[in-house]
Amino acid sequence: MLNTSLGLSPNEALGGVVRLRTLIILRWLAVSGQIGAILVARYYLDLKIEMGLCLMAIGASVITNLVAIFVYPENHRLPEREVLITLLFDLSQLAFLLYLTGGLNNPFALLILAPVTVSAMTMRARSTFFLGGLAVVLVTLLANFYLPLRSDLGFVLRMPQLFVVGFWVAMVIGIGFLGIYAARVTAETTSMSKALLATQMALSREQKLTDLGGVIAAAAHELGTPLATIKLVSAELLDELEDPQMREDAELIRDQADRCRDILHSMGRAGKDDLHLHTAPLSSVIREAAEPHANRGKALHFQFGAKSGTSGKTPSIYRRPEVIHGIRNLIQNAVDFAASQVWVEAKWSDGRVVVRVFDDGPGYPPHLLGRIGDPFLKRGRKREKDASRPEYEGMGLGLFIAKTLLERSGATVSFANGAGRDRDPTAPRLGAIAEVIWPIAVITEPRDGTSRPLGENKPIEI
Repeated sequence: MLNTSLGLSPNEALGGVVRLRTLIILRWLAVSGQIGAILVARYYLDLKIEMGLCLMAIGASVITNLVAIFVYPENHRLPEREVLITLLFDLSQLAFLLYLTGGLNNPFALLILAPVTVSAMTMRARSTFFLGGLAVVLVTLLANFYLPLRSDLGFVLRMPQLFVVGFWVAMVIGIGFLGIYAARVTAETTSMSKALLATQMALSREQKLTDLGGVIAAAAHELGTPLATIKLVSAELLDELEDPQMREDAELIRDQADRCRDILHSMGRAGKDDLHLHTAPLSSVIREAAEPHANRGKALHFQFGAKSGTSGKTPSIYRRPEVIHGIRNLIQNAVDFAASQVWVEAKWSDGRVVVRVFDDGPGYPPHLLGRIGDPFLKRGRKREKDASRPEYEGMGLGLFIAKTLLERSGATVSFANGAGRDRDPTAPRLGAIAEVIWPIAVITEPRDGTSRPLGENKPIEI
């Protein structure tokens, strides 16, 4: 006997709604399975079954499906209340069939777990507790009240009482365990899906800003020569013209050429994607990432240097949107929670590039330190608030985005708190520490010591 709710996926139950067409199809499958099980039990196994009552229960499912087909459109989505009513019907119908076919002596009694599991995956905890409680009550009743299965010879097919009690205990535990397990897994999956969507949106936004900056930079580069020519010609005209009105027009042309140059220059500061800036010095990329948070009331300190035994020349790294946005999020988090100082330190060696972000704030909560970088650390309606950052809700999404984007670029990201806080509370750099490590071959452009032309700038597709 198949339950109508089997096979329902969380992707079909986003936002507490389920597509009606899914329930209709699954119910037809359930009707087919139940009819098949009844016929096999009656005509192959020669068991005495109340065929009329069983067919009446199955007919109720058929009628419900037909009503749903003719009343609602196929793309109708059921709200949580209607989903709960549907699962209650499935649970009650299955329990009635089990009552007619041996109660807990029927191995298909295990399917009572299905509606509770589906409820945990698609509805709120209150509805799941209600459905789970009802399932426990029905299982308890089926352990004591049922129509026994009989063979044609009149023998009662019944498990030993100890097995029935054990099966009841297993069912009750299974209802609770699977309900909690399904709810937790679904919550984790939903949180991760939303966080990954936010990450994709952040990366897409950063990529569009970079592409827009590339268009502006290319326009500034291409228009530089004509604007310079216009300015030069207008200056020569000023020297030769004696008519005051014509001199005024020439001055206007020169001033407007300067204005066009200034506008293109200011717009180009949003970002550049010319071939010669596909890579940039490590220090420039980090300063560009930190620029939006440079004037937020916290002092930013930058330290760049090679590790001992390494060339002191600053390496040029790929200027990727995920690198810039990831480092920017780490700096933003440090600025948000720092007391007054934030340090951004970059070190490099022959094998790797290391970027660390320190602050003098309270540090990460110790009980969450192992989960920093996971999305939505605070679940439910109660979320962490901070007086210095009222818009912050303790979701952990910013650090998740940073970690995901930086790991996509080939980095290893770790989080820690500064050591020695208990020994010397006035010491600097004792707050949160975020460390990003790239293998040198992943983040830097291969060089063989020779300089080559980069070629013509390629058009940016938007």
